[in-house]
Amino acid sequence: MSAQTLYDPRDRRLPIVAPPCGLVIFGVTGDLARKKLMPAIYDLANRGLLHPAFAFTGFARRDWDRSTFEDFVRSSIEKYARTDFNERTWKTLSQGIRFVGGTFDDAQAYQKLRRTVEELDENRGTGGNHAFYLSVPPKYFGMVCNNLANTGLTKKAPGQFRRVIIEKPFGHDLDSAKKLAHQLTSLVDEGDIFRIDHYLGKETVQNLLATRFANTMFEPIWNANYVDHVQITMAEDIGIGSRAGYYDGIGAARDVMQNHLLQLLALTAMEEPSTFDPEDLRIEKEKVLSAVHIPTDLATSTSRGQYTGGWQGGVKVAGYLQEDNIPADSTTDTFAAITLKIANRRWAGVPFYLRTGKRLGKRVTEIAVVFKRAAHMPFDNVSTSELGQNALVIRVQPDEGMTIRFGAKVPGAGMQVRDVTMDFGYGHAFTEDSPEAYEKLIKDALTGDAPLFPRQREVELSWKILDPILDFWAENGRPDLYAPGTWGPDSAHQMLGRTGRAWRIP
Repeated sequence: MSAQTLYDPRDRRLPIVAPPCGLVIFGVTGDLARKKLMPAIYDLANRGLLHPAFAFTGFARRDWDRSTFEDFVRSSIEKYARTDFNERTWKTLSQGIRFVGGTFDDAQAYQKLRRTVEELDENRGTGGNHAFYLSVPPKYFGMVCNNLANTGLTKKAPGQFRRVIIEKPFGHDLDSAKKLAHQLTSLVDEGDIFRIDHYLGKETVQNLLATRFANTMFEPIWNANYVDHVQITMAEDIGIGSRAGYYDGIGAARDVMQNHLLQLLALTAMEEPSTFDPEDLRIEKEKVLSAVHIPTDLATSTSRGQYTGGWQGGVKVAGYLQEDNIPADSTTDTFAAITLKIANRRWAGVPFYLRTGKRLGKRVTEIAVVFKRAAHMPFDNVSTSELGQNALVIRVQPDEGMTIRFGAKVPGAGMQVRDVTMDFGYGHAFTEDSPEAYEKLIKDALTGDAPLFPRQREVELSWKILDPILDFWAENGRPDLYAPGTWGPDSAHQMLGRTGRAWRIP
């Protein structure tokens, strides 16, 4: 039997290992790098998904030597990594660790970084392949990329890669998103820019595609003939914490809705792609985002709120305006809900309700596909008084899984029907823990596999949807108030109540 028969590179059961390469993280001392990125790198190494020649370089404004940085990396890994600490893995990984100290505008620091990259190519075998992760505020994206280009770090020889990975937000409106893209693509090819939306790396989000397109029991009813409406929720039970400097002036809609929730809408509503190759997925997401329709009456089809002080979970909490470093007259939204429709045949007339907020009743992210009631039910009103609408609920976090709600007869002599659920949980069905989202996204960026990374066209389409709503809110006074631990202001409940619907209580 030939080697070709034994091994097929298209076999998706085989793990895809990143090639020899280096990863440079700018802002390596920040919370994201410490709690998510460095632990994800270690977990990938521990699972055998990084090449032994992999190298990791930190860039930050610290006067550290390599030994001090190694200690910092190890402490972050020991505290936050998903997999157990393994000295053998650490020994291999630590041999490729480097540190460059400097500010984002320090030309000399980039020269030192260039020499570090060259040393890794020569002594570590990274082969000229390098990715630069910009874990920095968006205002520094252009500065860092400009210095990388000026130092020659974005240049690549044939067969090599040089990639730039950036975190959201990708602008604060359509105009700024276009300017940012123009700035970046003048320095780096669009195909070498990887925009991270960590929600798209979650197992349950990817399972949405499997649920829809691998099961004949779902796809035939995934349309306006059977679906009454769709609710997409991302709720947090915490306030802004120490994020005042970032959050105020941004708000819930810009922070979460423009990226996470509209991406979830696109994956829920898009047509079946011809393959799961990045370009085919991207085409279908862009088509459905292009078809999103914004209602004309934004006063009744949207809601924004701001949490007040009060009691939540037995603890007295401050209102948004009482949080540290928040102006007393701030109109920033901490809750946002919008109604959208999709102007195509599959979803004609089906409302999509999106909501997100802080200080809500529970931390949860879910997609609920709520189905229409049966056309004819041969039951009297008493028999079905406890029966709601069938629903398929995909739980993105924290308890990853899926629930189907349907009606069943209550045991006994009479005919009484009420809601019951069937539940699938990742933790129960699979022995292996789900990898963290950043594990998959970092590996995909290093391997050049980009189905989960939004391109500029998707970013611009999302801002086209959200900008008119943000403009309307800016022209219409202050957000509505809501108490901590509730599910938003009254206007959010009225938004659905006008059509006889109600938000799910997760």
